[in-house]
Amino acid sequence: MRNFTIHLLLFFFLLVSKVVGQETFESEAKRIANKIEKITKEEKEALKQEVEAVNVQLSEGKITHEQADKRKKELAEARAVIIEEKVTLAQNELNDLVQKKVDGKIKEDSAKVYMIRWKSYKHNKDSIRGEKRTTSQFVFAMGLNNTMADGKLQDSNYRFMGSHFYEWGFTYNSRLMKNDNLLHAKYGLSLMYNNIRPTNNRSFVVNGNQTNLVENDIHMSESRFRNVYLVLPAHLEFDFTRPKESNGKTYFRTHKSFRFGIGGYAGINIKSKQILKFEEEDLKYKTTIKGDYNVNNFIYGLSSYIGYRDLSLYFKYDLNPLFQNNSVKENNVSLGLRLDLN
Repeated sequence: MRNFTIHLLLFFFLLVSKVVGQETFESEAKRIANKIEKITKEEKEALKQEVEAVNVQLSEGKITHEQADKRKKELAEARAVIIEEKVTLAQNELNDLVQKKVDGKIKEDSAKVYMIRWKSYKHNKDSIRGEKRTTSQFVFAMGLNNTMADGKLQDSNYRFMGSHFYEWGFTYNSRLMKNDNLLHAKYGLSLMYNNIRPTNNRSFVVNGNQTNLVENDIHMSESRFRNVYLVLPAHLEFDFTRPKESNGKTYFRTHKSFRFGIGGYAGINIKSKQILKFEEEDLKYKTTIKGDYNVNNFIYGLSSYIGYRDLSLYFKYDLNPLFQNNSVKENNVSLGLRLDLN
């Protein structure tokens, strides 16, 4: 819950970035975001080269198609773990930054603020800056997470406010028409973390090809089931930012007005685990159990967002069920906030 609060504070401070003294905080947050984006790009490029090497082996007949697919999945999982480890360090920087802001330790010299604003004013007065046809953004999203079965939300099985998701990654945003700013193709790479917390002192137990919720004999202070996915999201984005004109030229920009996107995502499951906490005879225990839990190895679904400037309301729905063979088909559903930082 502490990380949930910290991230909400981050959203708040980014939204009020025009307030005096916020320039330092925002620049530091963007620096960390750029670091995370760089990590992701480097690891993605490394994965691309490794996959190409596997394809060469396949074309030369050294390995079979089955061996190639298995090796590619192993490489993707390994790179995802490396990304997660490196990004955790950057996230710790972000948490420290937010905490310093909360404690009032980040202050901006008034003269420096004045000079920054004066330079910005002079620049905007003398020229209008446009954007390249393809830009990139760091994406961070978080919110509520649950499942649906037969069209009904399973909030009786999973804590409504206690179950949550978060996602981070980067996207490319390409304007589709040369002389019109409305339609954009948005595509990239993301890590999705889907968490559900069972109700009524229950946890998941695997019974053959079935994964069932079972009530525990010992009172559980924490019961959480997490799945991590490496996905490729793609959206058609409608951006209502108006172009600017100067000296007979038209300049296009993005994320300056209302926008919404519709699309979907597809990817693979790279980790499933259950976290259990309980007390017994005045001793506190924490158990992390990793396994496949009969979770589907692949994920695909629909997603959409609508918002203003960098912030939007974000909805995701998995088209395939969470578990492969359960008698009751549960599909993951998420609703939260999404931040796209140019």
